[in-house]
Amino acid sequence: MTDPAPGPLGPGSLTWRYFGDTRMLLVGPRAAVLQNMLPALGQGVLDHSVFFTETFARLRRSAGPILDTVYGGERAAATGRTVRDYHRDIKGTMPDGSRYHALDPETYYWAHATFLDNMIYGVETFVRPLSDAEKRRIYAESKVWFRMYGVSDRAMPDDWDGFRRYWRRMLDEELVAHKTARYGVGYVTKGLPAPPRVPAPVWRAVSPPLNAVARFITVGGLPPRTRELLGLPWSAADERRHRRFAALVRRGNAVWPLLPESVRYLPQARRAFREARRARRGPQRGPRRGGAQVPERMRAS
Repeated sequence: MTDPAPGPLGPGSLTWRYFGDTRMLLVGPRAAVLQNMLPALGQGVLDHSVFFTETFARLRRSAGPILDTVYGGERAAATGRTVRDYHRDIKGTMPDGSRYHALDPETYYWAHATFLDNMIYGVETFVRPLSDAEKRRIYAESKVWFRMYGVSDRAMPDDWDGFRRYWRRMLDEELVAHKTARYGVGYVTKGLPAPPRVPAPVWRAVSPPLNAVARFITVGGLPPRTRELLGLPWSAADERRHRRFAALVRRGNAVWPLLPESVRYLPQARRAFREARRARRGPQRGPRRGGAQVPERMRAS
């Protein structure tokens, strides 16, 4: 079965519907951890990023431009090239003496692949099962999205079946417990760092439940193979609790469309939806032929 021909990202795409959905936050830092387990990418972060001194600020700064690329409309390609250019000088030497560069197609595509996986895993865990046709459609959309960066697509699989083989090979053969990834999940066992300006007594009082939630979300959202590589504890009882939690979230889907858009979507997605609705209500009397309809309230599933 071949994948559908990719079309432009927009309000009719499954990527728009789900990538900025706030339920995807329940996956935790899955994408970031998996990215940093690829040796070249983890080394680039170790050598060039403020990840170790401003971890959460770095994650926020990284996520924003990616969301802007997905939801940028006519600006998306320019935003994608800007994201690419952030990485031009991220290069250096691996511990074994080999060279790395963030814009190496295999390295850059891995980062993109983790965002795609994050969305599909998040939808199937916390929203609903996806059909094979929907996964093929999302994969076709991801190819459009990746090409916005202006990076060679030689590492990108041709279709969804190829991507599944690629993903399994990466998990089984290419990922390691890189120092950057181990640092990124260190709070699972050591606890979250105290935020600036929070008094120590207050933090001692509130940190235990926060640490428990952070551990549960982080470890529960990772593939079993990567938990093993990183030495993260996860019992059969933990797995049952995580499945019950996911089922509880899915049961809430009946009321999800009734919630304000500000609760259901991240700011970049909300802005894109508003712009699309304004365009639909513009001077033209009806949508252009082939144009996507924009519902007043995006569907929950």
